[in-house]
Amino acid sequence: MTIDIKTAARIAKLARIKVDEVDLSALAQEFTNILGFIEQLNEVDVEGIEPMTSVTPQRLFRRDDVVNDGNQQAAVLANAPDAREGFFAVPVVVE
Repeated sequence: MTIDIKTAARIAKLARIKVDEVDLSALAQEFTNILGFIEQLNEVDVEGIEPMTSVTPQRLFRRDDVVNDGNQQAAVLANAPDAREGFFAVPVVVE
């Protein structure tokens, strides 16, 4: 599939990218190259191959999902510029 200059200009306009007229032919060629690469990828047989997130097998450390209160209210509120009665105090923004 090839992209012509008119289509490249339309894509640039839709992407809200300003492209000079002299640069449109190079942009069209880049789009054509990208689409050619995608067509090459579509030819690869991936039947039976599981999707992966990394090229090396990894098993992340998992901890037990235990509900607790955290017991860190004082530590969290120590960073607050204004804390009252165990909560963050914020100025009124809507009257």
